[in-house]
Amino acid sequence: MPHVRRRPAPPQSPPRIPPQQQGQGYDDGSGYDSGYNTGQVYGGGHGGGGRGGDSGYVQPRAAPNWGRRIKVGVLTLVVVVLAVSIGTYFWADGKLKREVDLSKVIDRPSEGDGTNYLIVGSDSREGMTSEDKKKLHTGSAEGKRTDSMMILHDGSNGPTLISLPRDSNVEIPSFKGSESGKMFEGTGRQVKLNAAYAEDGPELLVRTVEFNTGLRIDHYVEIGFGGFAKIVDAIGGVELDIPKAFKDKKSGADFQAGKQTLNGEQSLAFVRTRYAFAGSDLDRTKNQQKFLAALASQTATPSTILNPFKLYPTMGAGLDTLIVDKDMSLWSLGNMFFAMKGVTGGEGTSMNIPLSGQSVNGNLVWDKGKVKQLVEQLKNDEKVTVKGS
Repeated sequence: MPHVRRRPAPPQSPPRIPPQQQGQGYDDGSGYDSGYNTGQVYGGGHGGGGRGGDSGYVQPRAAPNWGRRIKVGVLTLVVVVLAVSIGTYFWADGKLKREVDLSKVIDRPSEGDGTNYLIVGSDSREGMTSEDKKKLHTGSAEGKRTDSMMILHDGSNGPTLISLPRDSNVEIPSFKGSESGKMFEGTGRQVKLNAAYAEDGPELLVRTVEFNTGLRIDHYVEIGFGGFAKIVDAIGGVELDIPKAFKDKKSGADFQAGKQTLNGEQSLAFVRTRYAFAGSDLDRTKNQQKFLAALASQTATPSTILNPFKLYPTMGAGLDTLIVDKDMSLWSLGNMFFAMKGVTGGEGTSMNIPLSGQSVNGNLVWDKGKVKQLVEQLKNDEKVTVKGS
């Protein structure tokens, strides 16, 4: 039989995929896999010019919303700063020793404009070891007495700092005992000003100052020897320009003339020295004013306030040792501190209370006429024109 050649079967084409099914797997049951549903990407994103899901084109990610990110970051920062600030305020406020009750002071003068602080440096040795006492030349006397007293008036015409020499001759008025509540009638008894504190503490001191000046005291602040030295050391010392060299064995002072940075021990010696000066207590009060103004100026700076490594040790050292009145807030204390800073700048004034030049039993007698004029200017929050001693 003749051989018959069969024609080869034409090659089969892959089934045509309708447009609406492109990009989806297609299975006609024959086992043929088109590869459209394998998830493979062809072309590496560089050349395929096709369209649709089978082109291998990768959609770029959206650009970050930097405006929104910045807003969220700023809001987070504000919340953190507020939380830290509030926490710091309550931490510091809780450290204040509100031990002085001015409601026990009787027959008080009328209130005036501005705020008056009675700032007292005591010779309290509370919390000091025998080694501390020796190092700071404080001695070991029992109890405590006032080593310095100042009135700070904070008003619209600038702060005024007035030193009250502890040897001032004053009259002890009638008063109510701070502990017993018993009334003690005034007898016209005249003593040194610091005797009032020794007799019945801060309340009688405030009563005596108010009676002899006619000026109402709004707040009371007291700090002892140890606390004073700790504050100075916490801020790294206080820079002071000492015009003349002097020594004093009793206070431990030994200073050369010129600018220098005093540590806590040296600072305490500087403000306590009295026997090295011919003017005795008057020269000492001027040194105290000068030092406190320098301390406030060098502490109330951004490098201290914004630096937690300096702020917290300073506040911890200072607030732990302050004794204040029951109505004193941390805010009021801050205002006092910044007013103290302003004493040496702008409209600030510092002075000793006016003296008559006379003495009684060795006590310094105030110039009553000038004191009355000074108090009237402070009460009315007027510019102080009275000159101190």
